[in-house]
Amino acid sequence: MTLLSGTAHAHDAPHNQRLPMIGPAPDFTLTSQNLTPVSLHDLRGKVVAVAFIFASCSDICPMLTDNMVRVKAKLGRAFGKEIDFVSITFDPERDTPEVLKEYARNFDADSKGWSFLTGDPAIVHEVGRKYGVIAKKTANGDVDHTLLTSLVDPNGMLRVQYLGAGFDLEEFRGDLLSLMDEAK
Repeated sequence: MTLLSGTAHAHDAPHNQRLPMIGPAPDFTLTSQNLTPVSLHDLRGKVVAVAFIFASCSDICPMLTDNMVRVKAKLGRAFGKEIDFVSITFDPERDTPEVLKEYARNFDADSKGWSFLTGDPAIVHEVGRKYGVIAKKTANGDVDHTLLTSLVDPNGMLRVQYLGAGFDLEEFRGDLLSLMDEAK
C-alpha cells in the first residue's frame, strides 16, 4: 500500500517545449538482479526511468511495473540502447538479487535494459530519500511508500517525476523519447 497513490501530471510544458530541469539526479550504486553493480553514473548517455518498488507488494508496485513493461514494448530498439529502466526495491532485506530476478522474470522484463536493484538497507533508504520518496516498514513487514517514477536525461539531470502508477503512459513514452531526441 502506498502513502500517496494518487495520479499527478508529469509536467505542464506543452508538447513542443523542452521538459523542465529539476536538478542533478542523485547518483547511486546498487546490486542488480544479475549480481552486478549498477550506478546511475554508468548509465550516462541514456535516458533513465528510475522507479521504486518491492517484490512482495500486492498493491500498486505490480501495476507500475506492468505499466513500464507496456511502455517498454512501444520503445522498440531504443530500449536498452538509448533508454534504460531502473527499479529499486524498498525491501532490500527480503528482495535479494534472486528474488528480484524472479520478479523481473514474472513481468517478462528485459534485463538488457532494465535493472532491478537492491543493496544495503541504509543505502537504499538514502537513495529513496534523495529522490523524494518516503518509505516505512509496516508491522507485517510490508512497506508503505510514495510511488514516484523519475526521468533522468542523458546528462544526469532529473527532468520529470510522476506520482503514483496511474500516469498517462503515452505521455511517459513521449517524455522518454523527447529526452532521447533532445540529446541528439
